[in-house]
Amino acid sequence: TAHIEGALTMPMGDVPARAHQELDPDERIVVFCHAGVRSMNVTVWLRNQGFEQAQSMRGGIEAWSAEVDPLVPRY
Repeated sequence: TAHIEGALTMPMGDVPARAHQELDPDERIVVFCHAGVRSMNVTVWLRNQGFEQAQSMRGGIEAWSAEVDPLVPRY
């Protein structure tokens, strides 16, 4: 429904199977979801897997749309 340009779309359920193939554990990774709750769970999992620079975007895509880019649809 909403997308941040340049972001890789990876559903939460796909992260365990895809993270080590598609993400660089040495890069900064910003995880986001709709409101920021599920992304925190994914961030904790990523950090436990060695992705030490993973962080959750507070407020999720909802906050991004409201505070950064109003062209991103809200749902």
